[in-house]
Amino acid sequence: MNVADSQRVASALERLGYHASAQIEDAEVIVLNTCVVRQSAEDKAMGRVTSLKPLKERNPNLTINLIGCMVGVKGQERLREQLPFVDVFSPPSDPGPLVAHLTQGESRDIELSETRQRFDFMDGDLENAALLLPAGERGELISAHVPVVYGCSHACTFCIIPYRRGAERSRPLGEIVAEVRSLAAQGVKEVTLLGQIVDRYGKDVPAGPNLADCLRRVQEVEGIERIRFLTSHPNWMTDELLECVAELPKAMPHIEVPVQAGDDRVLENMKRGYTADDYRRLIARIRQFIPNVSIATDIILGFPGESETQFQATYDLLAELKLDVAHVARYSTRPGTVAARRLVDDVPENEKMRRLQVIESLQESIVSEINSRYQGEVVDVLFEEEVKGRWKGRTPTNKVVFTQSEGDLRGQVVPVQITWTGPWSMQGRLLPQHNQVTLPLQSISVAA
Repeated sequence: MNVADSQRVASALERLGYHASAQIEDAEVIVLNTCVVRQSAEDKAMGRVTSLKPLKERNPNLTINLIGCMVGVKGQERLREQLPFVDVFSPPSDPGPLVAHLTQGESRDIELSETRQRFDFMDGDLENAALLLPAGERGELISAHVPVVYGCSHACTFCIIPYRRGAERSRPLGEIVAEVRSLAAQGVKEVTLLGQIVDRYGKDVPAGPNLADCLRRVQEVEGIERIRFLTSHPNWMTDELLECVAELPKAMPHIEVPVQAGDDRVLENMKRGYTADDYRRLIARIRQFIPNVSIATDIILGFPGESETQFQATYDLLAELKLDVAHVARYSTRPGTVAARRLVDDVPENEKMRRLQVIESLQESIVSEINSRYQGEVVDVLFEEEVKGRWKGRTPTNKVVFTQSEGDLRGQVVPVQITWTGPWSMQGRLLPQHNQVTLPLQSISVAA
């Protein structure tokens, strides 16, 4: 979501005539997009913005903009007192305050009330919603993120997002499609539809469209070859949505649906709204609707009160389900959340780290086994960029593949025969008709 928000700010600045600066010292405007999902992220953001103070002292005309979850949707007074050298504070996803500051309130061909325009639900192709990529990304960016629903109203006890990004707000369907069209016109081949709970898209609007409707509309956009979406919530993944993914040629067979924990009491304390057995049944249903699907999940370790037995339940669930990806994080207290107010962070940090390493080791063995099944198979890979002399791309199931080619593979979907598999990436060779010269492959280790 932060990547998409940063692109939205860059788009607004491009429309005003600005362009990206290679050196921060040469910039007239510096935008720092912040994350506070964990304390380490907030500390990093505060350290980074503080480091910009000398630049402002040397150049008083420099504009510094702080945007994102550190600013939040309300209550900026403390930050203004703490960071007086920052010129503009912007809520997440909203470049309007920065544009207003730079234009002294004049629109200069950009809608300043983007928040109001974006959050009023309507249909129709809104040209003002089209996203203009920075000059350096046009024709180069292959995969882009498109938010479809902002904020969140679910309020899991551990999560700061509802307090910083505000209540759930779906974007107009026509606006989403217009943005996807504009991205396709600029060379983007794959879009990922985003939401804190993406499968709740449209549920905040009476008789509004749902995520399946959105996927069907985006499917029609010429130039877009692949569609993904994240992150889903187990309670809102409907059969209609799964049928849609199974039927639409451009919808990729990859589902991200976090479980967070494998113990029912921990899930209840997290206010997730389902049990471990509910999640088991969901995974079975996903695999029934979408054969050969890859599934990703999120895990929080060391949640307040989590015992060794409860941790073992999470371990056992992952060992049983054998999912393709597990994003694992140690619990971090977020001020203002229900967990911070009512629960004691009583799992020691060294124990959280131990549990994380145990889960990561398990997941490495699981993914190694899953990926080994690709050995010798031919899969279609959408190539995104060249990395250290090899082309990097992804399979429909979101597996990272590296290959060599004398030609430019950027933006092409090419069949690749897999010649080596590892837990985090795979290697392959182009079939003869796609590459006249096939170079010998060497083993590399690159994280996905």
